[in-house]
Amino acid sequence: MVKKNSQLLFPFILPLFFLVFGCGSKDIRSAKKGPLPEKNVSGPVLNVMLDTSIQLIDQQVSTEGTVFEIVGDLLDGLMQMAEDGSVVPAVAKSMGVSPDGLVYTFNLRDDSYWSNGEPVTARDFVYAWERACTPSTEAEYSYLMSDIAHIKNAVAIQAGQMDPNQLGVRALDDYTLQVQLEVPLSFFDQLLYFCTFYPANEKFIKSCGSSYGTSPETFLSNGAFLLKDFKPGASSLDLVKNTAYYDASKIQLGGIHYEVVKSPAEALSKFRSGQLDLIEVSGSVVGEVKDSPEFKTVESGFLWYLTANMEMREFANLNMRRAFTFAIDRGVITDSVIADGSRPTYTAIPSAFAFNSSGQDFTTASVEFPELCSYDPEKARECWRMAQNELGLSSFSFKLLTDDTQTQTAVANEIKRQLEATLPGLRIEVESIQKSARLDRMSEADFEIALTRWGPDYADPMTYLSLWTTGNENNYGRFSDPTYDAIIANCSDGELSTKLAERWSAMKDAEKIIMREAVIFPLYQQCGADLMKSNVKGVAFHPVGINRIYKNARK
Repeated sequence: MVKKNSQLLFPFILPLFFLVFGCGSKDIRSAKKGPLPEKNVSGPVLNVMLDTSIQLIDQQVSTEGTVFEIVGDLLDGLMQMAEDGSVVPAVAKSMGVSPDGLVYTFNLRDDSYWSNGEPVTARDFVYAWERACTPSTEAEYSYLMSDIAHIKNAVAIQAGQMDPNQLGVRALDDYTLQVQLEVPLSFFDQLLYFCTFYPANEKFIKSCGSSYGTSPETFLSNGAFLLKDFKPGASSLDLVKNTAYYDASKIQLGGIHYEVVKSPAEALSKFRSGQLDLIEVSGSVVGEVKDSPEFKTVESGFLWYLTANMEMREFANLNMRRAFTFAIDRGVITDSVIADGSRPTYTAIPSAFAFNSSGQDFTTASVEFPELCSYDPEKARECWRMAQNELGLSSFSFKLLTDDTQTQTAVANEIKRQLEATLPGLRIEVESIQKSARLDRMSEADFEIALTRWGPDYADPMTYLSLWTTGNENNYGRFSDPTYDAIIANCSDGELSTKLAERWSAMKDAEKIIMREAVIFPLYQQCGADLMKSNVKGVAFHPVGINRIYKNARK
């Protein structure tokens, strides 16, 4: 959980010596090359389970939570998250903010180097942020720059109306970065530990072309670890300690070995045999290990939900969508199928990750809108009958798209069982495919219903609410509502953006629209059930941003 005092305050703001925004990046001095990482590294290797394979490692382009963890191993941004959830410096030594909250100035470390020996400079952040905003990059998280961070000119650049070099970020010299926002933002520092804001080496990326992030030879690190062995879609990948990292003396691991295991039973077998040190378990496996001292549950901000393609005539019908959401017994899914401590939820915003200045959780109960979203079979059948009448059909058949992991396939099959049992004339076919393929299909609206998830990138409800604005690339159901868009805009860069109490209330109104319109069918808030060897210490677990951090891990 992110502590409440880290959400609205800047933990280490320094007085800003005024620097005029708009100073160009001319006359940047040439920083000296640094040491190269050692080739032969000793030390214990941590063996970690992944539940899906990795296709691409790209700080601006990748979209999957599992990749974010890898990126967090390999790269440092301006900020990083401390073990207690607070925001602390990484490549930035210090941060200053102007009195109006619009101009940030970062003084960077002069001992942070890329793994090819080149220094990490302010220009690497300028290029990375411009790269994220450039339309041809096709960075799905580019909206963080515009809709969330409100960096000057980001909206126009993403629309192709302005050149990327007009983005409100400047390298004043090698180690001074300046950022201008359109509006003050209380949680701007929290955004900076997310991958989209990490630096990128322009010369190297351009030399790699389309192959960037697909092998150790086509990736540069400036973080605690280096990419040692990786092929897209492979069943494993390996990292090794970066001896040229500025904090290398604190890194006790010699490396990390990731292995893709989609079956909880197989993962448990490999854990017991010593092949894996850290695994996730679910279903019946939890019952086998829950009394073990090596078992632990980890709070997660991930919300699993169903989304329906509203471009289809059937799901453009509100009663159809409501029939689905009232027909699902989430408790059966969490207690009997997943059984890892995950909790049923009937809200669009999960609990225990976003708090206001008084420490109040945005979501105080799993059921906050019972008249709009709850388990109510009678109401489900009533909505179903109305949908049948309105659509002029008595039977329907839909495909439910899901990941091909054992757990998610089991969840999808339980949803199929419940829906078919409650709604007469309905048939569901479960289609399990690789996660990356599912995301591609959803992005192209090539689906009918899909089981998906979203995790918080920063500790504010907007990390979820922004998803369902018109045109957002992660708005898979293609929901569009002018009233909703107006509320989100007002909370983001309108008059409510600096009125924290009114903003909080308006965001709750926005969430109610999502529930009233059955934009999504919330299912459960994920709680990771992990087994970690007793000799492994120092792994940091977070519900926000990067969920697992190994910088202080030891074995």
